[in-house]
Amino acid sequence: MEVQTVMGIKPLKEIEAEGIGMGVFEDGSTYLTGRGLAKICGIGETTLREFTDNWNAEQFKPRGQKIANALAEHGHLGKPLFIPIIVGGSTHHAFPEAVCMAFLEYYAFEVEPVREAALRNYRLLARSSLKAFIYVQIGYDPTNRIPECWKKFHDRVSLVHHKVPDGYFSIFKEMADIIVSFIQGGVPVDEHTVPDGSVGIHWGKNWEDNNFDQKHGARIRYEHHYPDYFPQAKSNPQHPWAYPEAALPQFRQWMREIYLKIKLPVYLESQEKKRSLPPSIRSFVIAAVTTPTIRDQIDI
Repeated sequence: MEVQTVMGIKPLKEIEAEGIGMGVFEDGSTYLTGRGLAKICGIGETTLREFTDNWNAEQFKPRGQKIANALAEHGHLGKPLFIPIIVGGSTHHAFPEAVCMAFLEYYAFEVEPVREAALRNYRLLARSSLKAFIYVQIGYDPTNRIPECWKKFHDRVSLVHHKVPDGYFSIFKEMADIIVSFIQGGVPVDEHTVPDGSVGIHWGKNWEDNNFDQKHGARIRYEHHYPDYFPQAKSNPQHPWAYPEAALPQFRQWMREIYLKIKLPVYLESQEKKRSLPPSIRSFVIAAVTTPTIRDQIDI
């Protein structure tokens, strides 16, 4: 399920199991969605939403004070009850483990009558933990600490780094520094967001329009593979262009003066419209890839 946040915290994965929405963030912390939390507590999602949306007032009322005390015991007092995230174009509320357990304790032991679903689920989770339960449901291995965004980039690099013929350069390898800046800036570089594809299209057109075959020598095709779990892998091997190294200064100047300044903002806007990017991240990413350090790296 495609997921981004509006607060800069990226979920690694989210699923729904038996009607309980749950997920894992990149740091290994877990959460339940509002629907999932309501279900394990044995209450309606509307009831939970009305309560949490008015938390600033509710926390000082008898019911809210009991939950606030439980939050304090879990080390979560004074922190937000949930994190807004975007899933498939809809906003979900991600409730951290501490909040989930505080609400579960309340509905299992404090209300009259006790919610049987909450008591049953509390006993179930007491045997392990909510985190362990979500790990099992999602299939998350906490020993694998490589964030998904970096893993997908790493897997692509490992398949193509040795494929470019001597005397030529590839768009993907030349884009490596900028792709790193994309990831650091919050752009989910995965099978849905392939910035080197955008660069390849625009540079290829620029190459043809300026008849650079005559100036720098002919470009050639080379073999490029996507990782097996990418949908693009169905048409492996790909055959993008490799360009003569004599054209490398020209390409870097074009990247600096044309792509980063003119084409990149348009590309990021298109990704926002497709909901492949969190809202308002465009300016942050542009700033990240046009810092003096990056400009120095692609300068001629």
